[in-house]
Amino acid sequence: MEAMKKSRHNAIKFVTPAQRHSGQDVSLLARRERVYTTAKHAMPQRWKGRQTLDWQPVVEVWLNPEEELPHPQQKLENVA
Repeated sequence: MEAMKKSRHNAIKFVTPAQRHSGQDVSLLARRERVYTTAKHAMPQRWKGRQTLDWQPVVEVWLNPEEELPHPQQKLENVA
């Protein structure tokens, strides 16, 4: 459970699972967006026309997403 409090995950925009579950991610990501936008305006040459990261909260998260299984016929063709 300690890892949920400390580890920031890229799949949920670098917030901890605990922050995500408690709803803190929305304010954290809004603050990051402001910081990045301010930094880009302060030093546009550093950004070279690139966009800032997308700091919108993630709506849906899967712990272990199922991989798409191939059609059974495709599986047989690949074996031969």
